[in-house]
Amino acid sequence: MNILFAGTPKSSADILQCLIDNDDFNLVGVLTQPDKKGKRGNKLLESEVSSLAKKYNIPLYKPSDLKDGHILDEIKLIKVDYLIVIAYGKILPDWLLEIPAICSLNIHFSLLPKYRGASPIQSALLNGDKKTGITYMKISSELDAGDILSSYEIDIKDSDNKLILEENLTLLCVNSISEVLNNISNNKISFKSQDNAKATYCKKITKKDSLINFDDESKNIINKFRAYFVWPGVNFMFKGVAIKIHGLEVTNINSTGNPGNLLKIDKSGIHFNTRDMVIVITYLQFPNKNPISSLDAYNSYQEFFK
Repeated sequence: MNILFAGTPKSSADILQCLIDNDDFNLVGVLTQPDKKGKRGNKLLESEVSSLAKKYNIPLYKPSDLKDGHILDEIKLIKVDYLIVIAYGKILPDWLLEIPAICSLNIHFSLLPKYRGASPIQSALLNGDKKTGITYMKISSELDAGDILSSYEIDIKDSDNKLILEENLTLLCVNSISEVLNNISNNKISFKSQDNAKATYCKKITKKDSLINFDDESKNIINKFRAYFVWPGVNFMFKGVAIKIHGLEVTNINSTGNPGNLLKIDKSGIHFNTRDMVIVITYLQFPNKNPISSLDAYNSYQEFFK
């Protein structure tokens, strides 16, 4: 099978590696996002998918515009059976979707039609879901609304955050993609339409979403911490300073004051009232400083929090 692959982040690279390692598949090309400037300096950083394609000498395409006639001419010369898309980050034009002889397939990290859109993993965590999964679907012009080939489900643990859950979903894909593609080739599976009446959508997350509101239930605050783990993270405002939270726990102590009021600071952490239960910040980071533990905060910032 000749596969044209499109993806950008680490999860995409892990799935690409799986395809490379399988002798049934022949990677004829890889599409990924153009190199981007790093946070420090002007050094350009390539995606993990780009690095992997270079390692295995797979033809690599990093167009800034998929409407560019040059890229169209190049890719149209490739014999492609499948276009596999996983977190590429760009809307694919019709000409690209029509190239594969067999199918253009997207792998979406939710149980469609639930959580169509850009942040399905974060949305499942924000809403406190107990289950999620991956969906293999035919790519259509409407956002994540294509016919479904198959879905695979996993449980969400209370200890899961965005990083852990994404790794688990990626592993679920790695363990299933070979079977799915072989079943399509052997006509063992058929596509079925999504129930659009049951569709839900999730938005693109921005840094503005990182601020937590103490006037909320503690479970919603901890779910936000889990969902936004690594990026964009969660912050709270105290005395006009935005402080990033790196460790957060919910106690079994009922809040006795107004939400957002500081209850106490001790060696175990910084205790805040919420709408229901007291939460404890155990690791935090002041602007332009390194993350510190609750013990360091107690020793160095006790006066600030009084």
